[in-house]
Amino acid sequence: MSNQIATQDTGAEAALSVAISATEEVKSSAGSSLKSFLSGGIGGVCAVLVGHPFDLIKVRMQTGTASSAAGTSVLGTMRQTIAKEGVRGLYRGVSAPLVASTPIYAISFWGYDIGQRIVRLFKSDPNQHLNLMEISFAGGFSALPTTIVMAPTERIKCLLQVQSHVAGKPQYSGMIDCAMQVYRQGGISSLYKGTMLTLMRDVPGSIAWFGTYEIIKRALVEMQGIEDPSQLSPLAVMTAGGFAGMACWGVSIPPDVLKSRFQTAPEGKYNGVFDVYKTLVRTEGYGALFTGFRPAMIRAFPANAACFLGMEVGRKVFAFLD
Repeated sequence: MSNQIATQDTGAEAALSVAISATEEVKSSAGSSLKSFLSGGIGGVCAVLVGHPFDLIKVRMQTGTASSAAGTSVLGTMRQTIAKEGVRGLYRGVSAPLVASTPIYAISFWGYDIGQRIVRLFKSDPNQHLNLMEISFAGGFSALPTTIVMAPTERIKCLLQVQSHVAGKPQYSGMIDCAMQVYRQGGISSLYKGTMLTLMRDVPGSIAWFGTYEIIKRALVEMQGIEDPSQLSPLAVMTAGGFAGMACWGVSIPPDVLKSRFQTAPEGKYNGVFDVYKTLVRTEGYGALFTGFRPAMIRAFPANAACFLGMEVGRKVFAFLD
């Protein structure tokens, strides 16, 4: 009898231990996801503040809204913008990405965290370092939830950046006015115009972004002879982040050109995504697919260096969530 009671007690203790362990794991997982979300938002704000002027130049070159007097150069377009609109003109349309940068980058880093967790479910040792293919999956996965916020934000941002002026007044008074006008003209589907092209840009771009960052970061960890990646110097983090940004935009420019054209075109100009591509290549040649490459590359390093530095600082600030 006493043996049966002892056995039952042992079984109860084991079940309780498993339950406590599972509860702690869930709490740890939730805390880690929240940390990724918050630190990603900090990184996003840093990226927008540093990179928006070059993004504006890129979009104006891609959509052909820069004056012919500026030519096709980055500096020419920038000089023209400052001359006509002042330094503040370089931040035209910044409200949309700045307001949305927190959720966009937060969701991106959160999605990357979730993607890694999915990969680890199928690994015999969940604590083992992810290989390049596994990092690529997690990176590509992060673009899926991000697009929910990214697509309408990009649509509004591009319209604000290339807006025309009627009787000396801008077409849109700001981000909210632009969103309301777009919604009144075409409903929610108009706000999400270009979603497929946003995915075509961001899935391979995110694979390159996270993949390059992790590869360079691991190489720098070995070079500095440290075991904990969180101890990397700010310069090392910025170097990895900067090259990650360049890798991302290196593969993202062609779909980004198509997206900018499609999202800023009058309704009915294109019959779909493929029609944008055919029209562009037929009228301007294949080289037009890389319009804006120079400002994108110039922007990519400092903006993404700031982004990943902000993210890593955020991870340390929110370390108590682990």
